[in-house]
Amino acid sequence: MIKSMTGYGKAEACAPGKKITAEVRSLNSKQLDLTIKLPPDYRSAEYEIRALAAKTLQRGKADLYITCESTGEAGVGAINRRMFDDYYRQLVEIGATHGMKWGDEPLVSAILRLPDVVQGAAGEIPEEEAAAMRQAVEGALANLDAFRMQEGQVLSNDLLYRVDEILRLMHTIEPFETSRIETIRKRIRDGIEALGIAIDQNRLAQEMIFYIEKLDVTEEKVRLENHCIYFREVAADEEAAGRKLGFLTQEMGREINTLGSKANEASIQKIVVQMKDELEKIKEQLLNVL
Repeated sequence: MIKSMTGYGKAEACAPGKKITAEVRSLNSKQLDLTIKLPPDYRSAEYEIRALAAKTLQRGKADLYITCESTGEAGVGAINRRMFDDYYRQLVEIGATHGMKWGDEPLVSAILRLPDVVQGAAGEIPEEEAAAMRQAVEGALANLDAFRMQEGQVLSNDLLYRVDEILRLMHTIEPFETSRIETIRKRIRDGIEALGIAIDQNRLAQEMIFYIEKLDVTEEKVRLENHCIYFREVAADEEAAGRKLGFLTQEMGREINTLGSKANEASIQKIVVQMKDELEKIKEQLLNVL
């Protein structure tokens, strides 16, 4: 099943005195490029979070944000006085500028809810808080994965439509193949007659057969059709199929290019250009496929 590399997910979880929020965004990239921003108290869990996120993300440029907000409930923690003083000073200045009057109790309560004001005791994260953090991260990643699947369905519909269009265009070549052979035979015979020289008709027939066989595109058409069929199978059945589908489009491009070089006929070359146009659109869409 095709998934997009573009996605967004958010989830929240609660621990005693804390509300933890995880938010993740991802864009397309050849490799996994993961940036994690989390509160200082959670630094010890960064490796675990990174491994958890990498398992779901697999590829893409992703940003994972974790924030922790105090809910004002009872809990063990230490007040970061520098942060408290900075917030207090800024809020008082804002109040004075706008003619606002703060009550001491509401102001203190508001400051204590701001990020990084209340810190846990140094050392390991309390188990309940660590579990809530994992729950939030897993929830955000699950929501992102659902978003990717939804976007992937849209991508899949477009990709398969264009693969079918390449096959349809390939089959429109057939009526021109027979007429092309007759045109080539006539052109060769007219050229020889214009020279006014005697030739061995048997030898001419042999050479003409050899020349026409070199222009035959049956093998290219068969291989291209097989690549298109395999493309559909991979898109339907395999996860993280982006790279494999990219390899298949390269093979499809080789067959289309060979078909064009052998065409030797204006109508066929025009169809080949249309096939190349569809293939380029497929390649552009695959840049965003996981």
